[in-house]
Amino acid sequence: MRNLSDILNFRQLSDKITLSGQPTEEQLADINALGVTHVVNLGPHHNKGALADEAGTVSSLGMEYVYIPVEFDNPTDVDFAKFCDAIERLADTRIHVHCIYNARVSAFFYRYAKSGRGFCERDVFALMDGIWRPGDDWAAFIGREDAVRQPNRYAGEDY
Repeated sequence: MRNLSDILNFRQLSDKITLSGQPTEEQLADINALGVTHVVNLGPHHNKGALADEAGTVSSLGMEYVYIPVEFDNPTDVDFAKFCDAIERLADTRIHVHCIYNARVSAFFYRYAKSGRGFCERDVFALMDGIWRPGDDWAAFIGREDAVRQPNRYAGEDY
């Protein structure tokens, strides 16, 4: 098994949930070796860097694939409701949740924590802040009105 920290923005949220940017097919096998039984993908298949047949790869590894495509320029409450349903349905399993960069995923988990559904809001904010600071539509989506008129900023680039 390769080092999982090689997966773009890999983070462990809990003993049952890991997050990242887009894993390769080989990295999906490494994720499976952790005991992960479900992969939730928030990154649309048309995004640059998406795997050609992620559903097939995940299935061939014996895991279930859950696809909730979230357009980066238009995260919606419907997307969030589908995400919440998936996370709650899979609460007793080991899951890996990813998108292309771990921006969508970390923001969704932050909003999830803010809504009182689980996880410490401060800890999930710190996880997200280690990847990016949402601005504009994403700031509105996660309820951070103080950042609505700011651009999205990414760790290591301008903060």
